Amino acid sequence: MRVKKGLELRDVCGEKVIIPQGIENLDFSKMINLNESAAFLWEKVCNEDFSEEQLTVALCEEYDVDTQTAQQDIHALVEEWKKLGILEA
Repeated sequence: MRVKKGLELRDVCGEKVIIPQGIENLDFSKMINLNESAAFLWEKVCNEDFSEEQLTVALCEEYDVDTQTAQQDIHALVEEWKKLGILEA
């Protein structure tokens, strides 16, 4: 899977948010807030293909989390990103 083109992670008032690129696409009702770990993962894979397994490894390497918990959290995150329509197969 891959992050859809045209989306950008920005820092807005201290919050990490995903917004469409380009001023003509700026719609503040369509921003997606990310917590610290989700923003870390987004930055890690925003320009490349990735799998849930790769995200799990990255999460475990960066944060003090066990593999099983990381797998569950990554699966939930990926499902949410799919639901929001910000990933491509």
